[in-house]
Amino acid sequence: MPSREHVEAFLKEVVEGCHVKAIADFYHDDATMQENLGVPRRGKETLMAHEQAALDRIEKMHTHPVQTFLVDGDNVAIRWTFDRVDKAGTVRRLEEVALQRWHGDRIAEERFVYGTASAWRLVGPDGKVVEG
Repeated sequence: MPSREHVEAFLKEVVEGCHVKAIADFYHDDATMQENLGVPRRGKETLMAHEQAALDRIEKMHTHPVQTFLVDGDNVAIRWTFDRVDKAGTVRRLEEVALQRWHGDRIAEERFVYGTASAWRLVGPDGKVVEG
């Protein structure tokens, strides 16, 4: 069961932009990640490679500071907001909830839940979503 402080350390690493390092530092070797109801990816090395490949396709990923997260025993829920800047400079935003099951001080399972119709909405120069 993770302490609230340990989860906060994980959040800090992701918000600082260290997405791949956070997987290395906080996930079990055989951890899984799943997008909505998709097929889970398995294994820390696979998760790190997938994350790095996603980051390599874009210019920048900005992770907003986390305002809401809950820790209940081995279960953690996090409300994330990400802004993805593509190579042309277009900014799109994703808001999602990550549902995690921790085993000790490492994440064993993670499922991302978000509305596919509202995922990666266009963000204007003022930082506000400009569509849907």
